[in-house]
Amino acid sequence: MLAEQRHQLILRALRSGGTVTVTDLAEQLEASAATVRRDLLKLEEDGLLTRVHGGAVVEDRPAPFAEAAEEQVPEKDAIAARAAELIEDGQSVILDSGTTVHRLARALHGRRITVITNNLGVYEELLPDESVELMLLGGMVVRESRMLDGFMAEDNLRQVHADWLFMGACGVRPGGQVMDTTVAEVPARRAMISAGDKVVLLADATKFPGTGMVKICDPGELDLVITTTSAHDATCTALEEAGVRVERVDADRRP
Repeated sequence: MLAEQRHQLILRALRSGGTVTVTDLAEQLEASAATVRRDLLKLEEDGLLTRVHGGAVVEDRPAPFAEAAEEQVPEKDAIAARAAELIEDGQSVILDSGTTVHRLARALHGRRITVITNNLGVYEELLPDESVELMLLGGMVVRESRMLDGFMAEDNLRQVHADWLFMGACGVRPGGQVMDTTVAEVPARRAMISAGDKVVLLADATKFPGTGMVKICDPGELDLVITTTSAHDATCTALEEAGVRVERVDADRRP
């Protein structure tokens, strides 16, 4: 069996059970324990699992939107304030489902812009503001994340183009890869990247490395990362070496 096939089967076993042992995997894959350990090491380096004594686990699901929205608020507002400065009147922006992106929406009231989003929090925030042209993407409602997702959202995104994409993430790996914890949400985010002229990641220091078992994009697909001053230095360096501009803002900054 090829290594890639073993990796897919390992991840499938983890996603169904949450944890697996080296012994169980060796039996399922008809491979040696040494081979399984090498596979787990490679998958951990790729940010897809976490090794534990005797096996591996997948990381916990992210907190629901309402809970996550209450975390790191000063940091998110500082990042949002800087992001808002980048947008000029008359431009179009895509705002994804992240809670930091929702804080950005709060900083956009009164702006003559077009906002395209699958984030129900963004939609509710900007709906009363008649200065903002608002496009809500279609799709299935994901209640915990307060977002719209699925093939309809992806199809909608193929029909639009925007000056900016502002996106969040569950984690940024040491090599600069942007990660998510939910496989189903990744295709829409990748479609957003294709639809945006400039791609900006909004991520406070807790997202370095954060969580995530599936890659949204490589660092080379980003134009800018806005983070906080305490963000991991080595990861920021890796991003810059990949050609990404990194801006760090102070958490005391306000919109």
